[in-house]
Amino acid sequence: MRHDFFAEDSEEFEPVTFVKMKPDARERSRLRKASHTKPTKKTSYESSSAVQRWLKQQAYDVEPEAEQRQESSFKPMFLAGRRDSPWILSSLTPLYDQKLITDIIYEASSGKEATVFCCAAHVDTGQELLAAKIYRPRMFRSLRNDAVYRYSRVQRDEEGQAEHGNSRRGSAATRKSEKSRAAQVASWIEYEYLTQRIMYEHGADVPRPFAHIGNTVLMEYVGSRDQSAPRLSDVVLDVEEAQELFDCIMRNIELALVHGRIHGDLSEYNILYWEGKVSLIDFAQAVDPYHNSDVFSLFARDIDRICRYFSLYGVACDPNALARSIWTRHMGPLPELL
Repeated sequence: MRHDFFAEDSEEFEPVTFVKMKPDARERSRLRKASHTKPTKKTSYESSSAVQRWLKQQAYDVEPEAEQRQESSFKPMFLAGRRDSPWILSSLTPLYDQKLITDIIYEASSGKEATVFCCAAHVDTGQELLAAKIYRPRMFRSLRNDAVYRYSRVQRDEEGQAEHGNSRRGSAATRKSEKSRAAQVASWIEYEYLTQRIMYEHGADVPRPFAHIGNTVLMEYVGSRDQSAPRLSDVVLDVEEAQELFDCIMRNIELALVHGRIHGDLSEYNILYWEGKVSLIDFAQAVDPYHNSDVFSLFARDIDRICRYFSLYGVACDPNALARSIWTRHMGPLPELL
């Protein structure tokens, strides 16, 4: 376990927002709020005994005392009727027990690998809202397995010992046993949490991370009680703010590189926009450039995607020249230039 402390709307009216959202994005947001009501309750993969056993092993560093093993009082009404309620409850109960959250308010977003919930924060955190990002183990079957990702970070063997991503012995072992696969899943989640911590502590524009317990990362919530912050891909920017936001994102990309991280999958789809500011999210694919110099291609791709998005608003830049300039300034000459 890692633990660090640093009114429902009327159907007749849309939630008030000061963000210019694309029509289809606004409709998706509305449907997501209403999607928690299910007609039937079926068994999901995440409620299987193997997954629940993994969750129990990850939730605490030590076996809880007898009084902690009693049935939890955490029973959020939001989960009533949801097919995946056992899975969500198992994932979030440790956060409730540790006095980090008190309730689930709504589902903020959902993707192939994880679902993010807007939660009411416990008063001890000093926050009103927190975001709980819950990973689904079955989705790690399709998590990127490209060598450039696996060999560019520290991973964990089945005993939980750190081994560098370029250890082919370790990657082979990861495929052999359930215990090894569980260690790989835990390693990926822990790596995202640590990456976000590094970024936040060095002044990057990322949600403040609060805790990592099991398959869940708890962080600062970007948005309000009525509305989650939309992704950059879902908003229409004012031309006047585009250059400033572009410069801000480039500063974050450079800051990450200086402190040993490349996002690896950055685009307008994993940048949040709220009250005129951006927040970078989703660091599951992040890599360490000091472990593998071949990751320049990922670095250049991140910059190219951002440049292409902001070119729609008249921001002029040469992505290739920009990537090379930032890289050589902090990492030295590119291999082909040696």
